[in-house]
Amino acid sequence: MSDDEADPELLALLRQHFQGKLNLDEEPETGVLEGAEYVYDNSIDVALDMRATKNAVALISEQMQQKEFSTANWSEHELHPKAKDESTVAFIFTMDLLNFSFWSLLPEDERFAVSYRDKTWTGYWSLVASLQRALEEDIPITDPHYWQNEEECNLESLKYIFRSCTDEEMPLLEARLACLREAGQVLYEKYDCSFTKCIEAANKSAAGLVNLLARDFACFRDEFRFEGRRKPIRFLKRAQILVADIWACFNGEDYGEFRDIDKITMFADYRVPQILATLGCIWYSPPLLAMVARHDILESGSSYEMQVRACSIWCVELIRREIKRQHPDTKVNAILIDFFLYDTMKLLEAQGKETIPHHRTRSIWY
Repeated sequence: MSDDEADPELLALLRQHFQGKLNLDEEPETGVLEGAEYVYDNSIDVALDMRATKNAVALISEQMQQKEFSTANWSEHELHPKAKDESTVAFIFTMDLLNFSFWSLLPEDERFAVSYRDKTWTGYWSLVASLQRALEEDIPITDPHYWQNEEECNLESLKYIFRSCTDEEMPLLEARLACLREAGQVLYEKYDCSFTKCIEAANKSAAGLVNLLARDFACFRDEFRFEGRRKPIRFLKRAQILVADIWACFNGEDYGEFRDIDKITMFADYRVPQILATLGCIWYSPPLLAMVARHDILESGSSYEMQVRACSIWCVELIRREIKRQHPDTKVNAILIDFFLYDTMKLLEAQGKETIPHHRTRSIWY
């Protein structure tokens, strides 16, 4: 659409207004899936292989059934909190506020890692281990009041909280501090210093909570312009995974009760695109594939990076639809498929069976 063309959504809104049909109580939509489909339709560097995607459906569906993959898997991990209360909500909010960019170009034994409970944790689990360790040391890392205290919560204290058992520090520590500061201020000004108030404000709508996060917290506003589209493409990875983690932890009840949880899409990060490429579901153009293979940086918001993320979202949506078509009674959504694919890719990595590396982008978005 050119700048000279009228926005059809705006026209429809005005038409409804003047006809007296405007419904201000319409169910919230995040727009993530709509944007992903647009990028997929206009992508020239990432393509979907429909035959491989259909073949993957059988594999994914069968293995998810065999493993009885469900929301219960979330709480089964030893590092995830077990209590079903407000303290766990605060933990998950803090966790997903900082849930980004753990990859390293160093060898496995030299990369950022956290020693906790006689184990060494890397990647996402290094974050969770650090938070649990801090709480055990009576550091109130999940308290928004702490985030706003510049004397106690600063770069030096974060270096201690996220201390590594190697010489490499956690990446983007200054950006993480900025996220904590901003979130603390927003919670203080609008939500009585409690993320549970955000959940209440969303009125049991997953899409509504995602939109609230993107509206009120700049550090959750994961969206970019894509050539030819007036509206930005929304990915909202951390906002969506925050809602999904709350849902999974509370098993769809209490704080985790959302009437429209199936509106949440796959979380566009590194590992799911990697497993989709491994399965042959998505293909990269030769220049993009060469960059990924060389571990070159894909700039955040670049055309290459947006195509990888958006086409992965759309691919998982097609997988979800096909599973539901073949097995109408199966309880499955993009969240569970994402969790399963992520775990599968991490397992392949641990077994040394990676056939293609994940792409590298350094940002706060994932």
